[in-house]
Amino acid sequence: IAQGKAGRQNMGTQAAENFEPPAKDVRTDEQKKIDDWLPITSSRNAKWWYSAFHNVTAMVGAGVLSLPYAMSELGWGPGIAVLIISWVITLYTLWQMVEMHEMVPGKRFDRYHELGQHAFGDKLGLWIVVPQQLIVEVGVNIVYMVTGGRSLKKFHDVICDGKCKDIKLTFFIMIFASVHFVLSQLPNLNSISGVSLAAAVMSLSYSTIAWGASVDKGKMVDVDYNLRATTTPGKVFGFFGALGEVAFAYAGHNVVLEIQATIPSTPEKPSKKPMWKGVVVAYIVVALCYFPVALIGYWAFGNSVDDNILITLNKPTWLIATANMMVVIHVIGSYQVHTHTHIPTNLFAIHIYKL
Repeated sequence: IAQGKAGRQNMGTQAAENFEPPAKDVRTDEQKKIDDWLPITSSRNAKWWYSAFHNVTAMVGAGVLSLPYAMSELGWGPGIAVLIISWVITLYTLWQMVEMHEMVPGKRFDRYHELGQHAFGDKLGLWIVVPQQLIVEVGVNIVYMVTGGRSLKKFHDVICDGKCKDIKLTFFIMIFASVHFVLSQLPNLNSISGVSLAAAVMSLSYSTIAWGASVDKGKMVDVDYNLRATTTPGKVFGFFGALGEVAFAYAGHNVVLEIQATIPSTPEKPSKKPMWKGVVVAYIVVALCYFPVALIGYWAFGNSVDDNILITLNKPTWLIATANMMVVIHVIGSYQVHTHTHIPTNLFAIHIYKL
């Protein structure tokens, strides 16, 4: 009996020693107040499908329509290889970021610069990450602003068919920008989930229109699959330019941590599981958008394709007009996803001042 009691006591002691309590929230009161105020962390009730369409909206943008043009600078073999390799590498690096979001017990890296601080130190991490993130996000939003204006102008020109007064691109960009005065008043990333969902649906829709209309139009009689450039320097610069166009098409990693920050997390159900589920769905949608547009667009028009395949496609009028309006709706959502993650980096000056 004594041995049995001793054994049970020993087992109880071992169980107590091996027991790991749930990770505690190590945030300070000041950090909690900031998290409750910031748009990306003020609401943490997102579902896995929120991350799916947020990632689609953030990634699929103006770049998808230029992929046939990139193919014309790369050719069939290198072009297909670059598309596949880029898809695999970006999916792998995105998985790494999802895993790193909660790699420190009791702490969530809700913002890109917080992960940079963990890797490089409090002050150096800010200086390394924040300027690059701001350059990328501001640059992407400028592209979205111009793309939205160009698509509005294309819609206007297609509908009017030369019967309306010509309006400068600047005014269409201003019209596009005015929409964001209203949408920017929404309080947090979850509050724009409806806008993001509509944008994700539009991206799949106009991509389908782009490659579907190319199939309907068929291969041009005099289609040429030789590289667009004819000189050696032109081919070299064209090659690197195409790599940049493909890389831009896969942009979106700079807001991954912020998207994951909106998902609830517990020790039993960490946020990385629903986030990764959403990422996989998003990348399937990305593949359905990118590969058909790039390959079929290049197959139909060869090296004569424009930098925006919707410009090359002029018929049927109603379909091209619809596709351009879908692009406008999509880049509105993309712009909002990126701008709602800008505000946390505005704390950069505060952190530097304190350090």
